[in-house]
Amino acid sequence: MPIATVNPANGETLKTYDALGAEEIERRLATAEAAFHAHRTTSFAERARLLHKAADLLDEDQQDIGRVMTIEMGKPVKQARAEAAKCAKSMHWYADHAEELLADEEPAESDAKDSGASRVLVRYRPLGPVLAVMPWNFPLWQVIRFAAPALMAGNVGLLKHASNVPQTALYLEDLFLRAGFPEGCFQTLLIGSGAVEDILRDPRVKAATLTGSEPAGRAVAAVAGDEVKKTVLELGGSDPYVVMPSADIERAAKTAVTARVQNNGQSCIAAKRFIVHTDVFDAFAERFTAGMKALKVGDPLDEDTDVGPVSTEQGRSDLEELVDDAVEAGATVLCGAERPDGPGWYYAPTILTDITPEMRIHQEETFGPVATLYRVADLDEAVALANDTPFGLSSNVWTRDATEVDRFVRDLEAGGVFFNGMTASHPAFPFGGVKRSGYGRELSGHGIREFCNITTVWHGA
Repeated sequence: MPIATVNPANGETLKTYDALGAEEIERRLATAEAAFHAHRTTSFAERARLLHKAADLLDEDQQDIGRVMTIEMGKPVKQARAEAAKCAKSMHWYADHAEELLADEEPAESDAKDSGASRVLVRYRPLGPVLAVMPWNFPLWQVIRFAAPALMAGNVGLLKHASNVPQTALYLEDLFLRAGFPEGCFQTLLIGSGAVEDILRDPRVKAATLTGSEPAGRAVAAVAGDEVKKTVLELGGSDPYVVMPSADIERAAKTAVTARVQNNGQSCIAAKRFIVHTDVFDAFAERFTAGMKALKVGDPLDEDTDVGPVSTEQGRSDLEELVDDAVEAGATVLCGAERPDGPGWYYAPTILTDITPEMRIHQEETFGPVATLYRVADLDEAVALANDTPFGLSSNVWTRDATEVDRFVRDLEAGGVFFNGMTASHPAFPFGGVKRSGYGRELSGHGIREFCNITTVWHGA
């Protein structure tokens, strides 16, 4: 895949870039190693000063970088600006909280004495250069949620971004340099996926984080495992959105539209499978369908657009294959299931029902504005269907019944359970999944400690 900006709204190639050669990759790895040895000794106060500055610059750049993201991958421009604002907010959060999150811990005095020590500490120390392999769908946010905690912990970052968002990738390196971070603290590597293995195997690279597809995660994890290096993986998701009889159906249906089509439906944590109790199925389906039909699909640079194009031509083809397979096997189309006329990689917001297990869409992730709608008879069937997926990223449940809340928290196989709302990420809360959605956590204290050497410091009596 070429490293290029191709506008998904019209298919026009705007900029192309040459991949880095071996000599330049070597120079950048050496720069990262040197930068780490200096950065790891800086104070939290100095790191926070630089990160606050980067956040302020990002806030100032919202309009421009928002437009770049929209042109590169097609998200509605108002959502792109919101993504930039969220990144800045999270950078400020980590700048304010990292020192506390990584403060030395002291085990109980009785345990220290029992070990024969006068004092025992647990200290979090940085690992070194961390390779981040990041996707195009949230081209700022996916990177910042790694970079902000990593830099505050004293690590340095090497970014291999998706090949269709090179301008956003280069902007990120420039952002940290403008903020005052020394050269090498955060570098963008314009490389193809074939260059990742050699970089990950380089002894100067200490760990890796990847957000992306399951095949990409398997490949990176296999190499890292062979080299005995830490990885954090956030992979696909096919999140359930369960609606029970006690729910506010009007709100549940309205939120369902946003939960499915946010970012043009291209989000790992977007709700994808809508599992509705039979007592409220018809009322929910009517409102959900009306809401999806009312969405404005069009130019993502238009402020009134709700849904822009799918990011790549292949992505739209993959989506159509899943929908066509389901329809041919008997699925009912409530709306959509077609590509609009004209240029660009658009796809109409779609709802399919009467889904059966033999359909590909029952098990595979839909990355675009396509929802599957299921009817269930009771709570047991809802839980079983929600868990009937190889993924386990997040989940959404609409209920006002406290007993049902306890049951869903206990039994749903997911990294998050969101009640009476839609899944969202926040720097203070851990984010990640189970099963084939990956392992490890980003954000919060759990995320910042993922790439730390958790060190026991023991002092004899």
